[in-house]
Amino acid sequence: MLSGRIVAPSRILVLALLVVLLVDPWSVLAPGFWLSFGAVGALLYIGSAVVGSGRGWRDRLRGWGLVQWAATLASLPVLMLVFQQFSLVSPLANALAVPVISFIVTPLALLGALLPWWPILALAHAVLDGLMLFLFWCAAWPVWQAPAPPAWAVVVGGLGVAWCLLPRGVPGKWAGLLLIVPAAFWPVARVPYGEARIDVLDVGQGQAVVVRTQQRVLVYDPGPQYNADSDAGQRIVVPYLRWLGVDRLDRLVVTHGDADHAGGLASLRAALPVGDMLSSLPELGGELCRAGQHWQWDGVDFTILHPAASAYSGTGKRNSLSCVLAVAAGPTRLLLTADIEAADEAALLARDAAALRADVLLVPHHGAKGSSTPAFVAAVDARDALFSAGYRNRFGHPRPEIVEFYASTAARLWRTDHDGALRVTLAPAGASVEAWRRVHPRYWHGR
Repeated sequence: MLSGRIVAPSRILVLALLVVLLVDPWSVLAPGFWLSFGAVGALLYIGSAVVGSGRGWRDRLRGWGLVQWAATLASLPVLMLVFQQFSLVSPLANALAVPVISFIVTPLALLGALLPWWPILALAHAVLDGLMLFLFWCAAWPVWQAPAPPAWAVVVGGLGVAWCLLPRGVPGKWAGLLLIVPAAFWPVARVPYGEARIDVLDVGQGQAVVVRTQQRVLVYDPGPQYNADSDAGQRIVVPYLRWLGVDRLDRLVVTHGDADHAGGLASLRAALPVGDMLSSLPELGGELCRAGQHWQWDGVDFTILHPAASAYSGTGKRNSLSCVLAVAAGPTRLLLTADIEAADEAALLARDAAALRADVLLVPHHGAKGSSTPAFVAAVDARDALFSAGYRNRFGHPRPEIVEFYASTAARLWRTDHDGALRVTLAPAGASVEAWRRVHPRYWHGR
């Protein structure tokens, strides 16, 4: 542009795309890459209509509305794919944010980089701070949520956007909206009646499990806290639930108070309504886990096996109060054991060894040495043993000797640190396990 040559806007956009990819080829994996270039591409796509809209206030208002319509519509398929939600007031937010960022904040920031005089940057910060107050107010408004659509629905939705933004006078533009419908209204996948889907999420060194029946959802531990500003509830569990199309939890089980199991609790409760809660922590409210508690959802049985009611009157370790949950679809069973240790395994065997039999076992305490006694493992007699542990965690979980022990007793071993998230399907006919990294391999998995 500075050379005075006439360059097509599309070539300028492609040049910017090239520069971004040369600097950071991995940016194609970032949602902002697709949202930014998609929105700018949509604005260039309708640019002639905006430029030629006239100089009167009605024409300017129409041009402004067309810009908001194009930016909003172009971002919808990507937002539904990546975030599974779409703000209903995004045109209002963009109407103020785009000009303020473009004509005030960015120029001031660039000027402050060239002339390091603090009042320039202070003014940019003050303007941005005021804008953020407005955007936080917008963020509190309702959003449209739906499960993540498949890739073909997103591509078809993109074609629908291009169709809707064709010049005025083109007949049948309304048909473009029909192409956007699959991306915006993709239905929630339902589990068949009498079956359960159990997802052991890859949350690093910790544990978070999502259990779904046909109409109900249970979370067994909300995962670890990573630092003061980040936890698995915010980073993994809530995004995964939105990906599934889950907008509320019927029950939340917090097995015990260790940060690697309960660290994501606050984020999860803030993001989704929770029907009721079971835990071994009286301070959380809700009902305490007690052996013998039982309920049935959609033909699937749930039973709490540990701790005994008398355990709350003692002064034992928090691990010993871990809520142990058995999930059964007919004769097929899965056992979730949290962080129980050898003494707790012995107590379970003494109460009812037959109740421990399961086809799939989430190995106690991430495969630590103080758990998985031979008598307990023999009583469970699981064909699939699942380890929830962080990659190269500082505790050395799962311990090599524990892994070798399960390798000699179970048909298959699965590890979240190697296999990623694990999905268990419980059905009366049997159980199956699949690993995310095996079903969706990527070259950086080293496979």
